Formats: sequence, C-alpha cells, structure tokens
Amino acid sequence: MSRISLDVMSQAMRVIQALNLKQKEGLIDEIFLAQPHMFGSVLVLQKFGASSEKMEFAFELLILCFQAMKESGLSWPLITEDGQELQMQIYVTTVKLGEDLSPALRDRLMQQYIENHPEKDLLTCVWSKTADWFKRIVPEDSDRYVMLVAANLVNCIAFVPMPAFKECVLPTTESQMN
Repeated sequence: MSRISLDVMSQAMRVIQALNLKQKEGLIDEIFLAQPHMFGSVLVLQKFGASSEKMEFAFELLILCFQAMKESGLSWPLITEDGQELQMQIYVTTVKLGEDLSPALRDRLMQQYIENHPEKDLLTCVWSKTADWFKRIVPEDSDRYVMLVAANLVNCIAFVPMPAFKECVLPTTESQMN
C-alpha cells in the first residue's frame, strides 16, 4: 500500500513550486538534519563528475521526495546508508537483468516493476521529471549516476520499514500504587 498518494504528490509539488530560493535552502538544511544519508547521496554526485547543473536537478528531486514524505503526515525513520546500499544493489541487479532481454521483454519487465512498486505515484513523478530533464540536457557519462540517485531516493522511501504503531497502555490504579 502506498504511503505517498497522488494527492500528497500534488500537494508536495504545489508547496515546492511556491518556494523561493531562500525557502528551498531552508528545506535543504531540514533534509540534512532529518535525512542526512539521502542528502549525502546527492552531494556525492560531484565525485562522479556531475556538473553543478546536474546536481541541482538531483537536489530538486530530493526536495520533492522529502516534501512528499512530509506531506504524507507520517513519521519517517532515518534512511540509513545500509538501507540505501541495499536498495541500490536491488535496483542495479534489476536493471542488469533487463540488459540481456529483448526490447519487448525489457518493456514488460519495466511495466511489472512499476505495477509492483509500492510508491507508484512517487516513482512515476520522479521518472517523468527525469525524462523531461533528459530532453533538456547534453548527455554525459555522469548522467547515469544522477539516474541511479533518483531511482534510489524513490526506492529508499518506498521500502524503508516504518516503525510499528505501539498501543498506548495507560497505567492502572493498581500499578500507580506500586
């Protein structure tokens, strides 16, 4: 079941669109404090040769994902480096599997991936923005890392284990006496 609905995605996009540069910087600071590993996964793109313009796009996706998390109203746990690494391994394995398939089978695998993804709306939004971005840029080798970060942000959000709700137990009169 999706934790980030289409309505939540729409609200997140409206909020972000209304932000000025200073407010976006404040949101980046908030992301750094709340989800430092997600922040770091974008920041590390510079080590893989991504230009500042391409990093800016990745930060825009991070802001969108984080705002969607906030708009969901859920209390999100820290997405860890181990969690990121696991999701990256799963995604890369899935992509490599598709490389050996015919185009028709690859399309079918991609369709199944989307249909089975727990955060379809977030995934669709991020992939749509990424496809639009690809139309506007001059392709470079480092773009694959930007794509991996984009996919990994979505997958980390989709598969992070949420804390179980604990039943609130009020003290009884007997336990208050002891």
